[in-house]
Amino acid sequence: MKHLLSTADLTRDEALHILDTAQEMAKTQEREVRKLPTLRGKTVVNLFFEDSTRTRISFEVAAKRLSADVINFSAKGSSVSKGESLKDTALTLEAMGSDGIVIRHSASGAAERLATSGWIQGSVVNAGDGTHQHPTQALLDAFTIRRHLGERSDSTGLDGLTVTLVGDILHSRVARSNIHLLTTLGASVVLVAPPTLLPIGVETWPVRVAHTLDEALDAFDIDALMMLRIQLERMSGGGAAFFPSPAEYSRLLGLDAARLARLPSHAIIMHPGPMNRGLEISAEAADSPRSVIVEQVSNGVAVRMAVLYLLLAGEAEL
Repeated sequence: MKHLLSTADLTRDEALHILDTAQEMAKTQEREVRKLPTLRGKTVVNLFFEDSTRTRISFEVAAKRLSADVINFSAKGSSVSKGESLKDTALTLEAMGSDGIVIRHSASGAAERLATSGWIQGSVVNAGDGTHQHPTQALLDAFTIRRHLGERSDSTGLDGLTVTLVGDILHSRVARSNIHLLTTLGASVVLVAPPTLLPIGVETWPVRVAHTLDEALDAFDIDALMMLRIQLERMSGGGAAFFPSPAEYSRLLGLDAARLARLPSHAIIMHPGPMNRGLEISAEAADSPRSVIVEQVSNGVAVRMAVLYLLLAGEAEL
């Protein structure tokens, strides 16, 4: 593969190859000198049309630790704010000699458009497109789960594990990417959300559904619990049409100390960030010893190093 656009495009072997490569990359980050010469002479462009902290910085750190040159492009303050199209922006970057473009865009399908348009010759990595996909987030989530719970799996993947995603499934590209990847790796996926925050046709997806967190805790033996942020910026008119109030949402879906105590002793707590403390997750749950939320961020560097290496080094393919 030349691009990484969606976890739905990955076979099990391809996904495991990325995770195994990320494991090797993580080992290099424990050394005194963490920089590798692998991508020396390559140029990676972070092309972000949406605000981002973790993802953009993580890709920048990953590329620099592989010795690539990095160009950070933000739509704000650029020619995009003056009306320049994605095509003309891409042609400009191509003229500058970019080898890889990491793109985040508010429009679903923007990354695929960039990759298949013929505008550029380099590789494209989808860093989030609308409500569609965020593949490297799903990969770092799977990497984190495998690190903590791999010994409980029936294989080198995630077979036999149950991962539960709670919250705004409807607007979450993280949820969609995780559903594809986790099921490919053999995990069982449970979605927890009110009907208003579930996509149409979810009954045809390879998942099980509960409408409150208490219902899920009663019905399923949960190995990893991932809390999702309410994405008010993607909701027309705010959240009023999707749930009665923040207090009611938290009452039905929030992870607090009481619900934390009901989880199996080995279960881990996850969140892709940014967190709304006190809404979908309490401070006690977010900061508990069972939380791997900060580790997810550090694992993201290793996973993104692996993706950039496999796409750009020319020594291996996804």
